[in-house]
Amino acid sequence: MAQQSNNQTEAEIAQLSFERAIEELESIVRRLEDGKVPLEESVAIYERGEALKRRCEDLLRQAEARVQKITLDASGNPTGTEPLDVE
Repeated sequence: MAQQSNNQTEAEIAQLSFERAIEELESIVRRLEDGKVPLEESVAIYERGEALKRRCEDLLRQAEARVQKITLDASGNPTGTEPLDVE
């Protein structure tokens, strides 16, 4: 039962936008820092926070892959674009 619930949670998180995921992650961090959450709930929301963090990292990697840099000729005029070298 817990595995099915975890799969549903992962599927739900996979649909979140970056902004929504980071907003929820920040909320979880505030709750954990407050220290007033029972231990069992703390573990559950920490696990959700980890999944949200992975989602944000994936979305950032996807965005980086789409970013392109403008190439210039010798006189500084744009000649086109090429993939950004992220390494």
